[in-house]
Amino acid sequence: MALIIIVVIIFVIVLWVISLYNGLVKLRNRRQNAFADIDVQLRQRHDLVPQLVETVKGYATHERELLLKVTEARSVAINAKTIDDKIGAEQQLTSALQGLKVSVEAYPDLKANQNFLQLQEELSDIENKLAAARRFFNGATTEYNNSVESFPGTLIAKNFGFKREVFFDLGEDNRRQMEEPPKVSF
Repeated sequence: MALIIIVVIIFVIVLWVISLYNGLVKLRNRRQNAFADIDVQLRQRHDLVPQLVETVKGYATHERELLLKVTEARSVAINAKTIDDKIGAEQQLTSALQGLKVSVEAYPDLKANQNFLQLQEELSDIENKLAAARRFFNGATTEYNNSVESFPGTLIAKNFGFKREVFFDLGEDNRRQMEEPPKVSF
């Protein structure tokens, strides 16, 4: 009788470990899937950036350094391999694009150009979709990190190589810019 109880207890513990492990795998996969959704939006943004840069080049010939910065940031973002690398590269591209938006304010003819307006509208739409995808990704990351770091999941996580993952946030430079009040001029 004691042997049966020991076997049942071991069986229950094994099922519990398997259940926790499978839960962590599901959460990790949900997070990776959420980033795949971000990748789709990033691809659209990367495809749109060269068109936007070329349109601005025609008007803002002395803004070469800024346009070069946007182009280089896009290239780094496209070539990033890991999720962490992509997050860092996209933070740089976002910062460069914000600089481009500020620079465009100095060119009234450019702001009235139909091609530029359409590209700017498409970029704005993609940025909104990216924001939604990032929120979902960060939610999936929070859920995953909570499972990895809380008891009893932490016992399984440490033994099977699950670790805390990073969020897709603004980054320090963009956070400082966002804390500044917007400049409105007429």
